[in-house]
Amino acid sequence: MRSTIIVSARGQITLPAAVRKRLGIEPGGVLVLEEIKGEVVLRPVAVVEVETYSDEAIALWDEEDRLTPEERAELIRRLGLVS
Repeated sequence: MRSTIIVSARGQITLPAAVRKRLGIEPGGVLVLEEIKGEVVLRPVAVVEVETYSDEAIALWDEEDRLTPEERAELIRRLGLVS
């Protein structure tokens, strides 16, 4: 689909309603803008919260980890995380 849109004096554009509907872009939605070979590409993206863990929480997890080093190594090997 090709549409002509106008860039406002403040650099804003309005995406046509049909495009927003087809791509599921709702008010407040987030898009990624990339410039690729002189063209502007917009893609809708999902935003997820990144949780930060304190040193205390990480230490608690380490304390609660009941695997022996041998069990941990075997699990890692079986999951294919190391060659």
